[in-house]
Amino acid sequence: MPEQRFSLFSGKAPSMDSLAFRLAGAAEAVRQVAAGRSLPDAIQSTCQDLHADAASRGAIQDIAYNAMRKLGTARFLTGRLTKRPPEPEILQHLLICAFTLLLQADGSSLRYEPFTTVNQAVLAASSIRGAAKAKGMVNAVLRNFLRGKDGFLQQAAEDGTARWNYPAWWIAQVQEHYPDQWQSILTVGNNAPPLTLRVNRRRSSTDSYLALLQESGISADIIGPYAVRLAHPMPVHRIPGFKEGLVSVQDYAAQLAAPLLGLKDGMRVLDACAAPGGKSAHMLELADIRLTALDCEEKRLAMIHQNLDRLGLHADVRLGDATQSDWWDGRLFDCILADVPCSASGIIRRHPDIRWLRQPDDGKRLAALSAAILDNLWKKLRKDGKLLFATCSIWPEESIGQADFFAFRSDAKRLDAFGQLLPTFNGLNDHDGLFYGLFQKIG
Repeated sequence: MPEQRFSLFSGKAPSMDSLAFRLAGAAEAVRQVAAGRSLPDAIQSTCQDLHADAASRGAIQDIAYNAMRKLGTARFLTGRLTKRPPEPEILQHLLICAFTLLLQADGSSLRYEPFTTVNQAVLAASSIRGAAKAKGMVNAVLRNFLRGKDGFLQQAAEDGTARWNYPAWWIAQVQEHYPDQWQSILTVGNNAPPLTLRVNRRRSSTDSYLALLQESGISADIIGPYAVRLAHPMPVHRIPGFKEGLVSVQDYAAQLAAPLLGLKDGMRVLDACAAPGGKSAHMLELADIRLTALDCEEKRLAMIHQNLDRLGLHADVRLGDATQSDWWDGRLFDCILADVPCSASGIIRRHPDIRWLRQPDDGKRLAALSAAILDNLWKKLRKDGKLLFATCSIWPEESIGQADFFAFRSDAKRLDAFGQLLPTFNGLNDHDGLFYGLFQKIG
């Protein structure tokens, strides 16, 4: 094992395969999220600094994502069971991660025995720089919770943020916009997402690929024309045919985009805001089109290239701002997919940190950016061409409100599309919350 250089630990770190090591790593990742960093970036940074191996990386990720989904409850318990915020700050996040391992959800069994979680949390505290003197506090707090668990959880159930695990403003907005579905929306968002695959129609079919999975002892269901949902998520390197380009990971709601455009061979198509390239790849799988894949972040272009290379597909991948025109060669497009930046409020189950990072006015700010993108892209669409407006938000100002405003254009005809899809888990009806608005240029 490389020499430990990360300042998280003082002296010798716990064994990398121990829960203590993984709790400490997850606590550091959660601390970084509290400081404003995205959870994937925080996990990657922490694991790199800790030189964590693959098994430890996976465990740190699992614990940190679990903490994000139960953060409201864990913060409530930390506040009730401590007289003041623990110092150093990372101890607060260590307790949060430990609490979420002690909380049973949906009738499932705990991953670790409670005494193991407590003992390993104490060991983690004793190893974290500047926290060794607080290990007795960590021990007392967690054991006090276990002794009075039912009572503490009853108190938590009476607090909105602790019960639903969303900021109060988020809960209020969902209640306002979806008075009949708000509880279902919040509940679905707290569940771990399924692993849904998109079958590459150029190389296989859903029936053929399902048979391949069955031969490999992997249980799955067909849930759409190209969609296969695995019964149990697994690393992509274990998915049959993934490396060879038979399938891609893509939520079923996201798979609905490409077919809406009615693509035909030879069409000139733009995928604006294209990274990481899933929808670009799907369009190329459906027809022999001339695709331009645009994104404004250079580091994200590599993700598009990686996805297309794995699938054996090609596009003109360009760096550019969709609100500007310096990337455009002046030739009009037959179809445009505008998957615009948004609050990502519809994909919370995949990105549970977003609810804690967003601010109440983000939806309005991002809607203004979307309007600028749509206005610019519309000028680049030929007459009779189609533009598909897509967003992974459930906030009306970003989705249906934006589409309704766009529909007032004198040269735009609104076509049938799915509109607002709410995050759903109901048997084979299993998808994130996305919005689709389809428009044809008539003048």
